[in-house]
Amino acid sequence: MKRLLGGQLGLEDFIFAHVKGTKKEVNVYKSEDSLGLTITDNGVGYAFIKRIKDGSIADSVKTICVGDHIESINGENIIGKRHFEVAKKLKELKKEELFTMTLIEPKKAFEIGPRSKAGKSSAEKIGTARGTLRLRSGGLATVEKMPSETKAKAIEKVDDLLELYMGIRDIDLATTMFEAGKDKKNPDEFAVALDETLGDFAFPDEFVFDVWGAIGDARMTGCG
Repeated sequence: MKRLLGGQLGLEDFIFAHVKGTKKEVNVYKSEDSLGLTITDNGVGYAFIKRIKDGSIADSVKTICVGDHIESINGENIIGKRHFEVAKKLKELKKEELFTMTLIEPKKAFEIGPRSKAGKSSAEKIGTARGTLRLRSGGLATVEKMPSETKAKAIEKVDDLLELYMGIRDIDLATTMFEAGKDKKNPDEFAVALDETLGDFAFPDEFVFDVWGAIGDARMTGCG
């Protein structure tokens, strides 16, 4: 573990532990289709707010903060649901109506100030490793080889589309979608492959078509 952490995590990287803090109920009027929230989860049933879009409905409600754990929506407990399920539930809420979220903000143990210039050269050296350290719920840490630059850009584009259409970011899901479509000949074959592997998501047709376009662009530039 010492070797993995020393070789893969730079001085500019942080590992966050979410410790339950204050519980709060937030009333939100859904005046638009999009709330401007990006949802993620920790893989064991707790969904969190990862990003708030500037100028969005969520941005106007100052009690909603990045890092808040979403405990319930309109009184329905959502602990145990994946981030895409929570995002879908928020997306399906009726427009022009008020809804309530119960949020739990993380405890803020301390604030970290700006890093001194003295540490810059060390951070640059340590942060150059081309790998991803994954800490899994089973306790095993693995280092995965990074994909080619072209493939990585395609997967990032799929991840962007997930956020745009579904309100989530999930690089593993984006990678699965890329792998499902890279050898398909047309969008119909790709749609069938998605239904077979990720049918529970019920992706909208326009999203599937845009993802197919991103995969096709990568394939044209020689991505494997």
